[in-house]
Amino acid sequence: MLQQIARNSDDEELRESAFNTLALSEQARGRRQILGALQTLTVGGTVQLLRTVFDCKNKSDTDFATVARREGDPAKNNKAIDEAYAYSGDVYNFYNEVFARNSIDGNGMPLNSYVHYAVKYNNAFWDGSKMTYGDGDGKIFGRFTEAIDVVGHELTHGVTENTAGLQYRGQPGALNESMSDVFGSLVKQYVLRQTADKADWLIGAGLFTSRIKGKALRSMKDPGTAYNDPLLGKDPQPADMSHYVSTSADNGGVHINSGIPNKAFYEVAYAIGGNAWERAGKIWYVTLTQKLTPSSNFQDCANATLEVAHNLYGDGSKEEKAVSSAWAKVKITPKLENSNTIIKQVTQESLY
Repeated sequence: MLQQIARNSDDEELRESAFNTLALSEQARGRRQILGALQTLTVGGTVQLLRTVFDCKNKSDTDFATVARREGDPAKNNKAIDEAYAYSGDVYNFYNEVFARNSIDGNGMPLNSYVHYAVKYNNAFWDGSKMTYGDGDGKIFGRFTEAIDVVGHELTHGVTENTAGLQYRGQPGALNESMSDVFGSLVKQYVLRQTADKADWLIGAGLFTSRIKGKALRSMKDPGTAYNDPLLGKDPQPADMSHYVSTSADNGGVHINSGIPNKAFYEVAYAIGGNAWERAGKIWYVTLTQKLTPSSNFQDCANATLEVAHNLYGDGSKEEKAVSSAWAKVKITPKLENSNTIIKQVTQESLY
């Protein structure tokens, strides 16, 4: 999307903002890959939400950011600060209450957020140790703390790097992005108490300004329909494998081809019905944390989710059938290979 802006815009300010965002995002991605390869060390593993929000004051060096709000502090009447604080807490509570996960690393990792990053920065990112949010350029994007699912998406990258460690290229990278979309959407649904049939299944709804012809960054329900704008172009996400995009750009299409597993998850959640985080979400969480490896591809994920659904809910269960049917709709046939493996139960008691 940023490449499209840099290529198509006749607004020099927008072009410069896009180029700067691309450069800073590449630096952050490199940092995330390095930190993701290291074992996260925390002290004690106490089950306790611990948030700190830092204000970068529109500088791109976070070392000079100042503390704006600590855990337990009252609201600061600054939307970016207060949204980062509130939504990171919502993400923590979601993982803790639904999957008995103790923060992003599973061991009580403090959640540090950096807001007002750089000037007109059109992105948000997890760099392996902290969350960073830009304010947007005001022409294409507004502030990136505004969307709770984007906060959930980025923090889920931390969950992935501490579990499956999916490589950030090609199909493993697209799975990495899809997992973040899945759990980012589930965080929003959990907070709003929306059932699968009532959720919008959009990622980043509200981030675009009124100038842009688009409703969100991505649609999990209908990949390829999130936006169609002269500046941004048309949403390039495919909805099935027959439209898979082979490209060297975007780390092998990680933000593009993620539409395929996104669509599969939506179909599973809709077919099962009710709260998507309860059964569909549990199948995907167990798959992410217990079944996938750094090099897993779409077929591996399809096989693993079918195996998990079979083991959790039984042979011929509604859940197993939903998983099989959903992957078939995106033109992947899952294979049940290891139906007798033991799955660690996700319960509150597993925290202690």
